[in-house]
Amino acid sequence: MSVSLQDLVVLTFKSLFSNRVRSSLTTLGVFMGVAAVNATLQVSNISRAVIAKQLAEREAPQVSVYLSEATGRQPKLEDMEFLQKRIKNAQVMSAYDYVMSEQVIFQNRISKALILAVSQNYLLTSGRKLLKGRFFDAADFVNYRPVAVIDKFLEDKLFPGENPIGKLIFTSERLFLIVGVMETKLNVGEQPQGSLLMPISTYSAMSGSQSIDEISIRPYTLKDMKKLEESATQLLKQRLSGSDIYASNNVEDIIQQQETLELATRGLIAVGIISLLIAGVGIANITIASVIERTAEIGVRRAVGATKLEILQQFILEAVILSLVGGIAAIISVHGLTLVIADTFNLPYRFESQTAVLSLSSALLVGMGACFLPAMRASQLDPVKALRES
Repeated sequence: MSVSLQDLVVLTFKSLFSNRVRSSLTTLGVFMGVAAVNATLQVSNISRAVIAKQLAEREAPQVSVYLSEATGRQPKLEDMEFLQKRIKNAQVMSAYDYVMSEQVIFQNRISKALILAVSQNYLLTSGRKLLKGRFFDAADFVNYRPVAVIDKFLEDKLFPGENPIGKLIFTSERLFLIVGVMETKLNVGEQPQGSLLMPISTYSAMSGSQSIDEISIRPYTLKDMKKLEESATQLLKQRLSGSDIYASNNVEDIIQQQETLELATRGLIAVGIISLLIAGVGIANITIASVIERTAEIGVRRAVGATKLEILQQFILEAVILSLVGGIAAIISVHGLTLVIADTFNLPYRFESQTAVLSLSSALLVGMGACFLPAMRASQLDPVKALRES
């Protein structure tokens, strides 16, 4: 006599409720294992979100090569072009001269600003977005135009409620025409003071100097940072003998955080896997005990026509139900606890369905895998022997 799916579900729930202690212990084991896995994934997701937020607040990750003249010749833009031809894992390069940090004036408004003379790819290297107007074009560099791009911080200081594009700003004993506004970004340890950019060719014409202070190199990935530092330093030391060459990057602290995160995540994943395995062992032991206790029931059901597959399905269904209950309870608990922690410490957190699905899938996989062999043993019991042994 075949059992319908509805009857099988009802029979499974009756069996679970008739053994509340055993069912509760199994559910608790699943809960602990899934909670460990889900918490590990949540910690990893929050840590990555924190790192992404820190990266978004700064300029794009870049290697800065500082050139300090000693007994050799002055470094020039041609040295950057030299690197561009020889370094293959660089996304883009730019150079700049540090002009000064001084007051800039618009009408009767005054603000302090960091003034840089930059090459054409500065925005791409720094990762800053252009908010208004345009950046310097080739004609600005060729014709030594006195044009400027300011950042949002300086715009708010000098042009509250006004559009600065096309306005003249006075600095470095010269008037500059504002052609664009870029976003404000700071590297670690910096304080906002406003920034003003001018074409490096314009500054060279004003100062009579062709030198540059720094070459900035933007990599494709954070993993390329160290290689870029080593390659750029080695090449320039060979080219500029007698000059002091220094290389650093603006995300060293974030790289260290990322490495620490990877190590911690691996450790937590190991703990989560161990917890799930322990839960699986518990489910297997409890299923074995259940099979032994229910030998008579299995014999009776087989005697009245239940098939081996139906016996197997019942035990697997029990494990699935307990795994689902324990897994869902763990996901809800971890989500609630994470919300409290995220609100308390102002951490970026949002519920991710992929994390929940992965955690629940691991619970189902462990639950079904752990009970499969005992369930197979139960389905293979001979009804006559089962009744006799009971």
